[in-house]
Amino acid sequence: MNPRHTAPIIASLILLGGCDFAPHYDKPKTGASGAFKEAAHGGSPESEGWRVATPNDAVPRGRWWEAYGDPELDALEGRVAISNQTVAQAEANYRAARAVLTEARSSLLPAVGLDPSVIRSRTSASGGSPVTTSGAGGSQGSGSAPGSSSGNSNSSSNSQNPKTTYTLPVEASYEIDLWGSIRNTVAEQRFTAQASAAQVEGAILSTQSALAQDYFSLRAADEQRRILGTTLADYEASYHLVNTLFKNGLASEEDVAEADTQLDGAEAQLTDLGVARSQFEHAIAVLIGVPPSKFSIGFSKFNPALPVVPVGLQSDLLERRPDVAAAERQVAAANAAIGVARAAYFPELTISGYAGFESTSLSKLLDWPDRIWSIGPSVLQPLFDGGLRIGQNEQARAEYDATVAGYRQTVLAALQSTEDNLSTLRILSKEVVQLHKASLAAERSVKLSVTRYQNGIDSYVNVITAQDTFLSNRLAELQVQLRQVVATVSLVTNLGGGWDTSQWSQTEKEALHPAGQGQEPQAPAEDAHAVPNPPPLPDTLKRPEDLLKQNEEDMTPGPAH
Repeated sequence: MNPRHTAPIIASLILLGGCDFAPHYDKPKTGASGAFKEAAHGGSPESEGWRVATPNDAVPRGRWWEAYGDPELDALEGRVAISNQTVAQAEANYRAARAVLTEARSSLLPAVGLDPSVIRSRTSASGGSPVTTSGAGGSQGSGSAPGSSSGNSNSSSNSQNPKTTYTLPVEASYEIDLWGSIRNTVAEQRFTAQASAAQVEGAILSTQSALAQDYFSLRAADEQRRILGTTLADYEASYHLVNTLFKNGLASEEDVAEADTQLDGAEAQLTDLGVARSQFEHAIAVLIGVPPSKFSIGFSKFNPALPVVPVGLQSDLLERRPDVAAAERQVAAANAAIGVARAAYFPELTISGYAGFESTSLSKLLDWPDRIWSIGPSVLQPLFDGGLRIGQNEQARAEYDATVAGYRQTVLAALQSTEDNLSTLRILSKEVVQLHKASLAAERSVKLSVTRYQNGIDSYVNVITAQDTFLSNRLAELQVQLRQVVATVSLVTNLGGGWDTSQWSQTEKEALHPAGQGQEPQAPAEDAHAVPNPPPLPDTLKRPEDLLKQNEEDMTPGPAH
């Protein structure tokens, strides 16, 4: 075919490459738009750990955990993106998705290759095709490309003498994307890569949240240990009181046994607390990517101060939560996949060609008369496939519907968890006040019962009951305070931790080049064996908080009158 006639045809076919059979994509409707029901509920937002966002306000940005004002938590959270293995796995999955996108984009450009060959062949006596006797290179079969001829061949075409053919062609092929199949494949992989990048952010946020919750649980265990330590001192004082009265004939042996039982039970409860603390410490070690044997945290007081978290509209979750954004990108990818499946009904048009040199003399291989070339289109239109394309289209449609349902379910779950934590904070803010009042009343009941027992008015059973009630109320108040702090952490996570879809490019950049990539996780500088588990109570925290401790002379009854 004359190139002057071929070029216009090829140009016309390329212009047809604007067809796109992917459905027009609109983000699926979710119904999330108004304010959260629990955020609109009456109450004191400042004490509930949240407030309604103003137009220029948003959830905490970046290092959201700094709102809790705990330097040790800040140091631990900074290690998550570097050392956590779940985050590292998500980052590797993102790089794999980026590689698949690069593969898909390669189809938008022609494939060009160099295919030199050296073929030794002869023709049969009956004038058949040449038979290869020796050769090298990438070509198969005969030693010449289609439509080529050797300019330096001195033998006739019917010669039976063996000959060597040298070929140096540059081959190229290009599939014209008439129906948008390649473009939709690229779009599908691009959306998938964006979803993977959001999953990296989601893994980081989820790990940061889990670390904060475990850290506060550990600090609550420390506070519970302090409470049990002071309670144990109180029980020791009570046992000392009862034993002294018994020696002076003012108490029964049964009272001594009950006081001893109460003291031993408190000691066992204090010892058992080490199990939970160890588990929280080990969990934190794994979250920062180090073996638990190389990590320890010293004793510290529990700070239940709640940061104020601003809450906006329900629709904000569609932009701020990485998991919701990832689910939406998967819907977009499934929509593009429909376009790929639809395009399979139409013919594939490929432009192929080659140009180069061919000769039977290596010294004359690059002579201009020995040039060869070929160019032309080819069309592939399957006529019968046994329902393959129908099945592929139905599969693409079904997978799209599944991703839409998954996206809507992710949004609903996000709305539910946010409402749950808002209601939790609202209700617990009242419960913690009530429990604190109950603890104060129980403390007064202990003092009165001890006084009545000393004066012989009440039995020692009432003292034990009052002391157990006081301890239960203090521990219950602590657990509610812990639940409040954990709920604020969960609320920040529910609101995306400060991330939003406007940060796509930065998110992809950080996912592709994470901080500390390739480094081995390092344990904190603190000596792993310097802090026993459970750590000892500081001396300043061992003193009881009530008036039960008295010396022996104070407990001894005065002289009889």
